[in-house]
Amino acid sequence: MGEELTEPGGGVRLFVEAPLSDGARVELNDGQAHYLLHVMRAKAGDRLNVFNGRDGEWRVRIVEVRKRGCVLECEARTAPLREVPDLWLVFAPIKKIPADYVVQKATELGVRVLQPVLTRRTIARRVNLERMRANAIEAAEQSGRTDVPQVRDLADFERLLGDWPTARKILFCDEAGEAPPIAQALRDVPPGPWAIFTGPEGGFDPVERNRLRALPFVVPVSLGERILRADTAALAALAVWQALIGEHDPV
Repeated sequence: MGEELTEPGGGVRLFVEAPLSDGARVELNDGQAHYLLHVMRAKAGDRLNVFNGRDGEWRVRIVEVRKRGCVLECEARTAPLREVPDLWLVFAPIKKIPADYVVQKATELGVRVLQPVLTRRTIARRVNLERMRANAIEAAEQSGRTDVPQVRDLADFERLLGDWPTARKILFCDEAGEAPPIAQALRDVPPGPWAIFTGPEGGFDPVERNRLRALPFVVPVSLGERILRADTAALAALAVWQALIGEHDPV
């Protein structure tokens, strides 16, 4: 009959690229097949859940086990696609381990887009998009999301602002200037498309700070009196935004 595959924290969930519908078959990639067959000791007939960011979440059954892979078959949809609030995180790349942490936790906190930005003081001048994507997928699988945030390529600060969609407000975490506390600043703002901007180690350059603060759709905020690490600042701002605005966003 097969079993429901579980791991600490709940049932096994995997992100797949294939379309999902009643009776559809999904062939797993080598890494996913290895995880199911050799880590979870799964066998034909066992069940798990999958999602692809488009068709909701589906219960599937392992119908074919091969030497280096396996095939799943969709049995029933267990949840519709649940869209997260329209929130981007724009952040300067940081060292590898903190960067992994930011991507994982930002995914758990419900960002829709992860946008690394190259600022004047950015130390890490490259990003590993494949690694970011893998971290986002793993966090989505573990957190119950039915989608995965879009991971964008590294963008230059000036070019990003020059092409910015002005209907999307920017919550600018300004550690160096006078700005109201984040909770106060967000108290009376409407829901809608937003982006949170956080800087690199050492913060934004004064030229960049002035550029941001001069834009009419930018809301500068303070995250408190203490100096926060770049990864801490990003996650603190995300948590406050979600608590005050995210739950009320109709999308």
